[in-house]
Amino acid sequence: MNKTNSKISIIGAGNVGSTFAYALMLSGAAREIVLVDRDRKRAEGECMDLNHGMSFTRPARIYASGYEGCAGADIVVITAGAKQKPGQSRLELVQKNADIFKEIIPEVIRYAKDAILLVVTNPVDVLTYATIKISGFSPNRVLGSGTVLDSSRLRFLISQHCHVDPRNVHAYIIGEHGDSELPVWSLASIGGMVLSEYCPLCDERCDYLKTLGGIFAEVKNAAYKIIDAKGATYYAVALALVRIVEAILRDENSVLPVSSLIEGYYGIDDVCLSVPALVNRKGIVRALRLKLSEKEREQFQGSAKKLQEIIDQVKW
Repeated sequence: MNKTNSKISIIGAGNVGSTFAYALMLSGAAREIVLVDRDRKRAEGECMDLNHGMSFTRPARIYASGYEGCAGADIVVITAGAKQKPGQSRLELVQKNADIFKEIIPEVIRYAKDAILLVVTNPVDVLTYATIKISGFSPNRVLGSGTVLDSSRLRFLISQHCHVDPRNVHAYIIGEHGDSELPVWSLASIGGMVLSEYCPLCDERCDYLKTLGGIFAEVKNAAYKIIDAKGATYYAVALALVRIVEAILRDENSVLPVSSLIEGYYGIDDVCLSVPALVNRKGIVRALRLKLSEKEREQFQGSAKKLQEIIDQVKW
C-alpha cells in the first residue's frame, strides 16, 4: 500500500458516501477518490462539485466510475444500501441490505482482490459478517465502522458535561452498533482517572451515575433524533470514516472500536460486533480483550446473542 498515492473507492454516492468523499478530500489522505453508484449521473455530479473546490485543498483525482473503479484500490468503503427511515431500527434493514450486498460484493472483489473492505451500511455488524462470508476474504481485511461514531458521541457528551476537551476523555461503546450497544463505564476515564474517581472531584457535584445514564441514553438515541430532524446522519460518520481510513493508510496501529469477526471473546464466536481493536495497514490486527465488569460482560453477551439471532434469520 503506497501511502503517498493511496486510492479509495466509495460504493454509494448518497449522503454518507458523498460527505465522506468531501471529508476525505479535505484530509488529504488519498490521492485518488472514486465514487461508484448505480445512479451514475448523481455520482458524476458529486465529483464535479468536489473537483471545483480542488484549488482550495491538496491535489487529488476524484471521478465517478463503474465497479471497475475499484481496481487498484487500497480500501473500498461500502456505504450503499437502503436508508434508515424515521422510527425504523437498524436491524429492520437487514434482509433488504443483505440482498443488495449479494450483488455489490462480488462486483467489488472482481476488481479489488487485494483491498481492505470497510462496511458502513446499516445494520453494519450483520453486513460486515455478510461481507466476510460473501467475499471469502480473511476476516482481518473486512471491518465495519462499528461504534467508532457512537464512542465519539459518548466522549463529546461527557466532555460537555465535565467541561473538558473531548480528546482527554477515553470511553468506548461496544457491542452492536444499535439498540443493544453498551458503554464500558468501568474503564472510562478523564486524564487518567476513571470516572468513578474523577466525578466526585468535579465542580458539577452531580449524581454522576444518574448523569452517565442520561448521557448514554442520548448517545443511543442520537441517530434516531437526527434522522427525525433532518432525514439522515452523515457529517460525523464521514469524519469517523476518515479516522478509520487514516489509521489503515498510515499504518498507525490505532485502537478503534470497529466491527470485526469475534472468536472466543467472553464465550462469543462467529459474530461481528465492536470492541476496541488494533488497526493498521493490514486491517484488523487483533481485538483487545477488555476487563469488563460482570454487568458489562452480561450486556455484551446479550448484544452478541441478539446479533447472532438476526444473522441466523437472514437468507444468505
